[in-house]
Amino acid sequence: MDILLTNAKLIDPEAGGVTFGALAVRDGKIAAIITDDSPLPAARETIDCNRKHLAPGIVDIGVKVCEPGERHKESFGTAGLAAAAGGVTTMVTRPDTDPAIDNPETLEFVIRRAREAAPVNVLPMAALTKGRQGREMTEIGFLLDAGAVAFTDCDHVVTDSKVLGRALAYARSLGALVLGHPQDPGLSAGAAATSGKFASLRGLPAVSPMAERMGLDRDIAMIEMTGARYHADQITAARALPPLERAKQNGFDITAGTSIHHLTLNALDVADYRTFFKLKPPLRDEEDRLAIAEAVQTGLIDVISSMHTPQDEESKRLPFEAAASGAVALETLLPAAMQLFHAGSIDLPTLWRAMSLNPAKRLGLPSGRLAIGAPADLVVFDPHAPFVMDRTMLHSKSRNTPFDGARMQGKVIATYVAGAPVYQRS
Repeated sequence: MDILLTNAKLIDPEAGGVTFGALAVRDGKIAAIITDDSPLPAARETIDCNRKHLAPGIVDIGVKVCEPGERHKESFGTAGLAAAAGGVTTMVTRPDTDPAIDNPETLEFVIRRAREAAPVNVLPMAALTKGRQGREMTEIGFLLDAGAVAFTDCDHVVTDSKVLGRALAYARSLGALVLGHPQDPGLSAGAAATSGKFASLRGLPAVSPMAERMGLDRDIAMIEMTGARYHADQITAARALPPLERAKQNGFDITAGTSIHHLTLNALDVADYRTFFKLKPPLRDEEDRLAIAEAVQTGLIDVISSMHTPQDEESKRLPFEAAASGAVALETLLPAAMQLFHAGSIDLPTLWRAMSLNPAKRLGLPSGRLAIGAPADLVVFDPHAPFVMDRTMLHSKSRNTPFDGARMQGKVIATYVAGAPVYQRS
C-alpha cells in the first residue's frame, strides 16, 4: 500500500453510516477498507487521523472560475487552492465567463489552464446556447468531445421555448446533461431580495418565490416533451418542492440542487444592506430554508453545492440594489454544512450523499464514495473544531463571503486527490 489512513471515523454516503476504521490507498485508488479487528496492511506511509472524520472529497457542481476574462476575480490557481483547503476534490465549473465557454477552442483553453494550475480535479461545463444569449444552441456534440461534462446558460434563462426544446432534444440524443436555473426571468428581473415585509421596509426591489416555481414548471414541461437529462441548479423556495416531487414520481430524468447559502442563511441576514449577502436567487424566508433542508434530508433535493461566485470589492462596495450578486464558498462549504449537522437538521452521511455521492453519480464519475477501486479523493476533517471566519485568510482572490466574522465549527485537516495530499492544515 502507498498510504494507510488509520484511526478514522469513516463516513460512507452509500451505506449511510459512520464507522470506525482505516483506509488503504494504492495507485491513487482505495485499495482496502478495514472496519473490524483485521490486521492492518503494511504501507509506505501510515497516517493517524486521531479519531477525526474521513469522507469522500466534495464534488462541487457550479463553481465559477473567472478565466477567461476576469482573472482578477479568480484564477484556476487560487480557486484550486481554495477548493483543496475546503475539502473539495472536484470542481465542476460554470461557463459564465467572458467570453462564455461556448466553443471547443475556449473549452480546450479552460481545460489546459485548469490542468496547469489547479491541484484538484476540474470538470468544465459548457454553454447551452451561443454567448448564453438564448438564441442559438451551441455545438453540443463537439463540446462533449472536447470535454464538457454538462451544459448550462447559468442564470441566463432561455426564454424562447422553441430554442430550449431543440437544445434539450439534441442533448437528449447525445445523452448530455443540461442544467437549468429555475426562474421566471420576467418576474425576477432587477430583483435584489425576496418579496415580503422585510424587503418592503428596506425599500428593495423584490421577487416572489413563485418565480422559481413558475420557472421549474416550465422546465419540467420541456423535460416531459423532450426526455432530456436535467438538473435544476438551485431550488430555494418551498413552493418549488411539490412540482419537483411530482416530476420525480412521474419518472422524469430530473435531479435538483441547492446552495449552501440558501441552506444556512435567510432573508433577514441582509439586515443593514450587507451586499455580501446579495445572492441569485435572493435569500429566502426562514420557512423556505427549513423546507429546503428537510428536502435534502429526505433526498428530494439531491445535491448541495457552493455556487462559488467571486466578486471583487468594486462590484460589492455599492448600494445593495446595484451590487453584484454572489458569494465565494469553496472554503466555507464544509464548515457551513456542519451548521446543519450540529443543528440536527441533516446527518453526516446524508450531507456527504448530497455533496459527494449524488453529484458524482449524476455526472457519471467513479468518485464521491468510499469503495474499493474508487479514486482516493478524500477529506479528513474535524466537525467540532471551532473558529471565527476571517475572510482575509481565504485562498480565493475575491473574499466576498457572507460568513466573515461568523463563529463556525468544522475544519479541514487534510485533502487528498488520487491519494496525493493537496492540502494539509499546518
